[in-house]
Amino acid sequence: MTKRILHVVSNVAHYQDPTQPTGLWLSELTHAWHVFAAQGYKQRIVSPQGGVSPLEPRSLKWPLADASVKGWLIDPARMALLSSTARPHEVDPADFDAIYFTGGHAVMWDFPDSEEMQSITRTIHERGGIVSSVCHGYCGLLNTRLSDGTLLVAGRRVTGFSWREEILAGVAAKMPYNAEEEMKRRGARYEKALLPFVSNVVVDGRLVTGQNPMSAKATAEHVVAQLKVL
Repeated sequence: MTKRILHVVSNVAHYQDPTQPTGLWLSELTHAWHVFAAQGYKQRIVSPQGGVSPLEPRSLKWPLADASVKGWLIDPARMALLSSTARPHEVDPADFDAIYFTGGHAVMWDFPDSEEMQSITRTIHERGGIVSSVCHGYCGLLNTRLSDGTLLVAGRRVTGFSWREEILAGVAAKMPYNAEEEMKRRGARYEKALLPFVSNVVVDGRLVTGQNPMSAKATAEHVVAQLKVL
């Protein structure tokens, strides 16, 4: 049967200061989307509130906007997917084999405390599916608990955008919290690459996490590899 992937994107359009825009880091969606599409997988996009998913302006500029990003931006059908994302209650988690949390700093605000997204994630995981994230997408896993009350990430190897990368990107002062430290506080075994801004993926069973935007394609490829053995 054809595998189905549920992508999660943010609804947040700015940092705490409304004059400073942020949103989905588009390549983290497009790179994974192309990998899954090449396998013939069915894909759907959901967000905590449904509707529009704003785009991080920096992700749309050279040199960060590659061919996959530019191709998405000029495709009205693809852009429509980001203007009308599904609401969580419109999604049946039993329909999906994997969930993939995209990043962009926006997700730090609306991913962690979305109980509906936590419920979807828990169901997919407990049905034997893959839970995955890239970059700041791991904020969506911070507070997800399993049916026995334990945190999904407790004792698990994970990665995500590091605090060092926040500093080097010049945005640490804008952060509502240190995601790396918050993940460690929840008992996760956080790992990061020796060098910043290089592709790095950590696989712990059916939990697949990528460190930064450069890791999106590899993260999706690892998800595919996991799905092929399920």
